[in-house]
Amino acid sequence: MRIAQLANFVGPTSGGLRRAVDQLGRGYVRAGHDRLLIIPGPSDSVTTSPEVGTIVTISSPALSSGYRLVLNTRKVRKVLDRFKPTSVEVSDKWTMSTAGLWARKRGVGSVLFSHERLDDQASMFLELEVAKPIRALNKWLAKHYDRVVVTTRYSAGEWINTRANLVVVPLGVDLDEFTPTPREPRTSPTLRLIYSGRLSREKSPHLGVATAVELDRRGVDVQLNVYGTGPIIEELRTLAGDAPVFFHGYLDSRSALAQAYRSADIDLSVCPAETFGLAVLESLACGTPAVTADRGGAKELVDSSCAQWASPDPVFLADAVLRMYERLKADEEAIHRSARACAERYPWDTAIAAMLDIHEELA
Repeated sequence: MRIAQLANFVGPTSGGLRRAVDQLGRGYVRAGHDRLLIIPGPSDSVTTSPEVGTIVTISSPALSSGYRLVLNTRKVRKVLDRFKPTSVEVSDKWTMSTAGLWARKRGVGSVLFSHERLDDQASMFLELEVAKPIRALNKWLAKHYDRVVVTTRYSAGEWINTRANLVVVPLGVDLDEFTPTPREPRTSPTLRLIYSGRLSREKSPHLGVATAVELDRRGVDVQLNVYGTGPIIEELRTLAGDAPVFFHGYLDSRSALAQAYRSADIDLSVCPAETFGLAVLESLACGTPAVTADRGGAKELVDSSCAQWASPDPVFLADAVLRMYERLKADEEAIHRSARACAERYPWDTAIAAMLDIHEELA
């Protein structure tokens, strides 16, 4: 097969979307298929390697959030015409959506990978009821793509009554990179929390910071380490005030991020509008339990053996953290084993195989 992947909002410091596209694409190449990836970049370029296939970057303007956005769809169509894919996989509902029209006109199979839940995200930004216009957009997309792939039941909720040909394909975690190692004996009573993710409003990092502030207000000996960057970092620093919240910036090294997870007691993956939650799986794979919101995709990836959850409010999330901490103090090794076992349900090979089945059917 010849599989073309298209993605916007993929940059040097982006997280889950970039990892998902990369892991799936590498899996396609390992399985013996030709893979093309089209993404935005500072200039036009083409690179090819046996591990990742062909990557085409299209010169695109930079956005204030640090991303770039492909606006010249004519260039995209020209690249697709040269590659002659048997199917296209589009990871962008907005700016790359015309790729579905390109595929339909040429009799090429098309897959829309729905990585975000637009109705809930828009409501977070606008504080307005946006279900109707988002449903209208999704109905339009459903008509122009042969398959719509979502990663969780929560993500699927946006597509109700759109007549989309919907398939649920959970993503995965690198179980070799993110792995538990023997932990140093505890020498400090400090409760060590971690938040890893893009510091932008749709990811709700303010909930993690506010939870640490609430615990500090209660007199808990707590420390929150934040890994990531984004447009609201200064707002988060202001929110943290003099609470023990430390901003370490973006970690490009996966091994360094794995060590950060292993150094924490509890991971905060508390966004209520996250459609999947690669970060929570990476944490669990390292043996570190999690606290999540009681709704959203991350909640579907955990169970009571390795996590606690609560309403997305700092007071209730702080309560959940303390419940998890008490369980850790009672039987730390059992919690670490359960966290790892939970992550092992989601190997990347399973996601890759499911996507290849879809592409083969369409091809």
